Amino acid sequence: MTKRRYTLGQRAATQGETRRRIIEATVYLHGTLGPRDTTISGVAERAQVQRLTVYRHFPDEDALFKACTAHWFAANPIPEPSTWAKESGCARVLRALSQLYGYYRRTEQMWTLTFRDESDVPALADPMRRVRNFLDAIRDDLVEHLVPDASTIARVRATLGCAVQFQTWQSLARQGQDDPEIAELVCGWLRGTSASLPLHPRP
Repeated sequence: MTKRRYTLGQRAATQGETRRRIIEATVYLHGTLGPRDTTISGVAERAQVQRLTVYRHFPDEDALFKACTAHWFAANPIPEPSTWAKESGCARVLRALSQLYGYYRRTEQMWTLTFRDESDVPALADPMRRVRNFLDAIRDDLVEHLVPDASTIARVRATLGCAVQFQTWQSLARQGQDDPEIAELVCGWLRGTSASLPLHPRP
């Protein structure tokens, strides 16, 4: 009985290691070739397993993408609103966007390829929907703490909705702007929407 338990334990550990290698191989290929050009054969080759082994652990593309996404976000979490919770006004915007833009800079390759391939890879639909919902939540948090009046809230919301997008950051970063400069530029946009916004920390 002891030997059988040991054998089962060994088998479970081996299966766990194989699963980890498959996931890491998928993450690597998504970040170098892109999701569209990542094949099961390529994953199997990098993970040093057979294609059948990949399918045994992940019977379809959705299952593989779900595991890959969870693994990647565990290592690369999007900044949480709690990290700028003590700030208000434009100080909150500066802190939030500086952190978000730093994150985009560190993970630019993966996001570039993912957005490029999104329309060609159905399995990306759900994870990208969740990413957009999270960015919408960041936008709404910043709008709430700027407390714009009814006449400007639509413009403030649109400005921040644009500001939190990866493509906005990348476009400005490629023109030589660093992350704090881009965040300050957004505050300039906000100042242009209304002179009544509390763009400085509340006392």
